Amino acid sequence: MAIQVTSTALPEVKIIEPKVFGDARGFFFESFNAREFAEQVAMGVEFVQDNHSRSTKGVLRGLHYQIQHAQGKLVRVVEGEVFDVAVDVRKSSPNFGKWEGVVLSGDNHRQLWIPPGFAHGFVVLSEAAQFLYKTTDYWFPEHERSIVWNDPDIGIEWPIAMEPILAARDAQGKRLADAECYE
Repeated sequence: MAIQVTSTALPEVKIIEPKVFGDARGFFFESFNAREFAEQVAMGVEFVQDNHSRSTKGVLRGLHYQIQHAQGKLVRVVEGEVFDVAVDVRKSSPNFGKWEGVVLSGDNHRQLWIPPGFAHGFVVLSEAAQFLYKTTDYWFPEHERSIVWNDPDIGIEWPIAMEPILAARDAQGKRLADAECYE
């Protein structure tokens, strides 16, 4: 088996750890295998878009999600380290408003599966980080929504000592109580 899958406190959100083969030359691992993903993480998932971002220390991106065109995301860091967060924004879920956070890094090779119905965000802990993610639907700016990163009703425990660096749209994110959510 090339991956180990662990459920989080939000059962649909999964940590995926690949088997890494390393020697004096470096390392190798499968970053994605559709058959194993279907068998161990989620069946019937089709990825349609890959995204790549680079951010510097203290940058916080999120908490993002799309209404109507909900995106599942398979996220990983190839350089640096981030604290990655998923928030359940499905009103009918017993976990509505709950969050899970995981450290992803170029060293630990972890990935996080965030299914449709969850908001997503991360903060960069290292000097810089390169972040890759696959999505199950395309980006539709008219359907994108943002929940403010420090909503006290969610209470995410971000591992940062300073105010994060935010995009204007993220700084203007709504509180969960006022946000357009999934049913």
